[in-house]
Amino acid sequence: MSTKISIRMDDITPDMDWTKFMRFKALCDKYRIRPLVGVVPDNQDPNLHLGKPSDAPAGDFWGYMRELEKEGWCIAQHGVTHIYTTKKMGCFPLNRLSEFAGTGYERQYRALERGKEILSAHGISTDIFMAPAHSFDRDTIKALKKLGFRRLTDGFGDRPYTRWGMTFYPISYRQGSVLKSESGSGYTTFVVHANMMGDREFERYEQIFADCQDRLVSYSELLRLPPVKRGVLGDLREYVMAFVKFSLVYVKGRMHGGAA
Repeated sequence: MSTKISIRMDDITPDMDWTKFMRFKALCDKYRIRPLVGVVPDNQDPNLHLGKPSDAPAGDFWGYMRELEKEGWCIAQHGVTHIYTTKKMGCFPLNRLSEFAGTGYERQYRALERGKEILSAHGISTDIFMAPAHSFDRDTIKALKKLGFRRLTDGFGDRPYTRWGMTFYPISYRQGSVLKSESGSGYTTFVVHANMMGDREFERYEQIFADCQDRLVSYSELLRLPPVKRGVLGDLREYVMAFVKFSLVYVKGRMHGGAA
């Protein structure tokens, strides 16, 4: 039995690239999978200003998000503004930048509360959090728990696990390894940034979905799994894996930058 694959889509905003979003949604519909979407409550990131809110179906972004929920899609709160304010790596060191890590509990609590209130005002209630750049610290976790969040989409592993009173739903360490392996078990999540995808990437996902139809699951199936309790060694292994991945990407970027 091979590893089951779920999908999460990051950077969902009223002004995202709607053509690319709808193109990827068509793929999901074709293969009958329902992803997790990370909605930014108050997008202020200029890099995510790619389309117009009026491009949303019926010109209603929030109404469309509620329709996706009715279709079985899951929604996570993806930060608040998506503006990186520090260069802290946090507890899951995949990036050296963060909207939250290092800013202190009170500031994080107020920001996260405001984000939750924005979603609530538009009829969306969720206990799932998705950190921009995968970066959060213990104060983030403390604030999230105080605000009623119970789940976080991040970490490495083959099934949901509990840590700090939260349930973590791991993402894939390396997609290629998951796809090449004909053995294995458990679950993983592929992270998709449709805004940044070109034709070749869409074609790649079309091929993945076609080849892995029997392994694809909707995110709601992941949420129904009982989490396991993971020990200190597992937490340490995850931290090292994340830092190694960051380091490899950083070195590769420097090499390409130097060559340019």
